[in-house]
Amino acid sequence: MKDLPLADLEAFAGVAEQRNFRKAAALRGVSASALSEAVRRLEAKLDTRLLNRTTRSVTPTDAGQRLLDRVTPMLSDISGALEQVRSSDSSPAGRLRLNVPSVVAREILPDIVIPFLKAYPGIILEVEGRDTFMDVFAAGFDAGIRYDESLDLDMIAIPIGPRMQRFCVAASPDYLARRGMPCHPRDLAEHTCIRHRFESGRLNSWEFERDGAVIRVSPPETLIANTIELELAAARGGLGIIATFEDFIRPYLKSGALVEVLPDWQQPFSGPYLYYPSRRHMPAPLRAFVDWVKGNNNKGES
Repeated sequence: MKDLPLADLEAFAGVAEQRNFRKAAALRGVSASALSEAVRRLEAKLDTRLLNRTTRSVTPTDAGQRLLDRVTPMLSDISGALEQVRSSDSSPAGRLRLNVPSVVAREILPDIVIPFLKAYPGIILEVEGRDTFMDVFAAGFDAGIRYDESLDLDMIAIPIGPRMQRFCVAASPDYLARRGMPCHPRDLAEHTCIRHRFESGRLNSWEFERDGAVIRVSPPETLIANTIELELAAARGGLGIIATFEDFIRPYLKSGALVEVLPDWQQPFSGPYLYYPSRRHMPAPLRAFVDWVKGNNNKGES
């Protein structure tokens, strides 16, 4: 394969692994048409079709799969060797783009990214906090942070932040003095509640669990918002009952501004994960961040 251009082999491998020109192009920071042209050049050089293309899918042919199996370890070795040379000569530099839930951006990332950026001044970190599901790699992000129920199985995922979290339902002492303390999730039907609407437009029901019993309710609302600041202010002002991450509510529980409601019905769940599609061709800033999270985030230990 000494006469085959390395860049074209990398382009073919990227498309074959992702089964999609658009996704592979986003990961490599090039256009889908550039990858398509590279694959066509390679097929012409070999006089062999390597990919079956339809309007809905891209899959390797038998010949393409054989080539992919051979070149993948070779490309990985080359990438590792080049990365070793780069890391020995200078500190990682460049832009790192992360797509994360808003709770992670507010409550988890500050303690991680501030010392990370001080340790790697050549890295520019761009964080977008969004509470909606999307193809973060097609959108040009290097990695994402999500909870395990929304992770794709083919992603590489490492723990980041606390390994257990929980939701919390709370209200102000004034509200509870006026309306009474709910003793069961179904009692929420007699209360006014503060609801969160996600970017997708979805208004989630509230889920409660105890002794194996799961109850979902859609309580009556007095306020619907998409900003946690307004929702918390409304709860502290006595407008109704709020349900959100305990991380958001904890300071107000400590100060007495809010009181937890139905605590026995809230079970802990697994914390978030940093995820990315492949260790091959990992950008130096992302590699540095992954290593930093593994080595420095004590809360991420199981």
